[in-house]
Amino acid sequence: MCGIVGFTGIQQAAPILLEGLSRLEYRGYDSAGIAVRDGESDVKTVKAKGRLKELAEKTDFGKAVKGTCGIGHTRWATHGEPSELNAHPHSSDDGAVTGVHNGIIENYKELKEKLIKKGYSFRSATDTEVAIKLVDYYYKKTGSDPVDAIHKTMLHVRGSYALCIMFKDRPGEIWTARKDSPMIIGLTENDTYVASDVPAILKYTRTVYYIDNLEFACLTPGKATFYNIDSEEIEKQPVTIEWDTEAAEKGGYEHFMLKEIHEQPKAVRDTLASLVKDGRIDLSQAGLSEDEIKNISQIYIVACGSAWHVGMCAQYVFEDLARIPVRVELASEFRYRNPILDKNGLVIIVSQSGETADSLAALRESKAQGIKTLGIVNVVGSSIAREADSVIYTLAGPEIAVATTKAYSAQLVVSYAIAVEFAKVRGEIDEEKYSALIADLDTIPEKIEKILSDKERIQWFANKFAGAKDIFFIGRGIDYAICLEGSLKMKEISYIHSEAYAAGELKHGTISLIEDGILVIGVLTQQELYEKTVSNLVEVKARGAYLMGLTSYGHYEIEDTVDFTIYVPKIDEHFAASLAVIPLQLMGYYVSVGRGLDVDKPRNLAKSVTVE
Repeated sequence: MCGIVGFTGIQQAAPILLEGLSRLEYRGYDSAGIAVRDGESDVKTVKAKGRLKELAEKTDFGKAVKGTCGIGHTRWATHGEPSELNAHPHSSDDGAVTGVHNGIIENYKELKEKLIKKGYSFRSATDTEVAIKLVDYYYKKTGSDPVDAIHKTMLHVRGSYALCIMFKDRPGEIWTARKDSPMIIGLTENDTYVASDVPAILKYTRTVYYIDNLEFACLTPGKATFYNIDSEEIEKQPVTIEWDTEAAEKGGYEHFMLKEIHEQPKAVRDTLASLVKDGRIDLSQAGLSEDEIKNISQIYIVACGSAWHVGMCAQYVFEDLARIPVRVELASEFRYRNPILDKNGLVIIVSQSGETADSLAALRESKAQGIKTLGIVNVVGSSIAREADSVIYTLAGPEIAVATTKAYSAQLVVSYAIAVEFAKVRGEIDEEKYSALIADLDTIPEKIEKILSDKERIQWFANKFAGAKDIFFIGRGIDYAICLEGSLKMKEISYIHSEAYAAGELKHGTISLIEDGILVIGVLTQQELYEKTVSNLVEVKARGAYLMGLTSYGHYEIEDTVDFTIYVPKIDEHFAASLAVIPLQLMGYYVSVGRGLDVDKPRNLAKSVTVE
């Protein structure tokens, strides 16, 4: 949520800031602004409500704002309505300090009252203005010492933040600090970049530094100096980002989401290649020995949104194959329930960004209880990746569209691989079954490609329901977990009310929602549950529903019941979600396109939810 970009170097800053912010639009925002200075001149700040193009036009695409040092921000409103006044950057009363901020300052009211008593006034309704003026207060109190001022600010602020600050009397410098909100720094010989996510600076450099929690840094052209919370200078090692710039471009597709749907075979293939070596699953990167795997008594999968749906699928696979009890937890509920965790359990945290605030908090709660933790993340060096006891990376590359597709698919195959290896090590499957499951995993990419080759039929059907007001998804077992993700894809980008129901629960109240012509999508990939779900489809059809069936090749009798059928290739039923989700992603995408909506940046949503 929100986006930060900063630059100091020998180039003009404004065009770089605008370019970087445009690559962070997927994070969600309602206003934007930049602050730029040229040498010792005053800082010039320009802000605009609405889309980034408003700011670009206001600054003549950066040409009207001269200077080689600057910071920029796209704001997601939390404190104060979306407006130019509340947009970042904010400055101290005398303009001595200018800054931008991601996160939420929890004690901002208390701090604001103290600052008002010290003579400060406030123009906006934001917590960010409070943070900037608190820095200004300590900067003046400490005799213009930025290290001490930021140190004291960090000690007094409660909540989450990523801060970028410029001091009027320190030209060419940007100071940045973080707690529970991501920040990345990139360097070249003469230039320094800072941003809240990799795509903003990927065009300029792949050599980056990650600021850890409760650290801050001074950025000057081509150099970064780091400090810990005790104001001690520390050394950090650079990391090379392997993503290329083309991975963050649309590549000829109309939307990033469609591009990323088509990148799923590669994402799955690359991720599997990192886990399967010479026909065997290699979990060495997970740091789990065979003895540890045998002794794990309980698995807790903790995640949010689509990653939670991955956990729902994984639960069925783990319990059926490895015979380990699994609980799937919403990260936002996990720590507030004061969870009772088995000391021999394993907590798996699933997150694309590795920065999801609730998931990160759940990880820390688990570690505080002494439980072993494993992160499944897509972003190298992210907070969850660094803080978990071990990590498995999904090799999906940058995912720009807010609605996840390829990261979800990569997370699924990681879950499958872990489950299959656990089943083998714990003696629940024999060598023949183990080899057969791995062979089936290897077929997933080509089978996804086959589904994508027939997407025009899905597009045609989706256009028929672009005007729908309600759509329901039903299924049983793994199919129910698939429905959860299909429903989320529909509602988040098409704004159509959509729900997923366990088909067996229809009689317990939800069947009352069925009306004439309403679209019900049935997912039927599990042979043992197939006939039961067909019976549920017959029930809703009798009440006027229009039916779409999603099933595997061979179940052609389904066409006697439903009005439209989509088939996916056969695969071991434990892995069916990897194939069945593809048509549902395409359904959501084409319905959204048919409604003329902004597919990649749906309203009110952000790609990375870094605040509670």
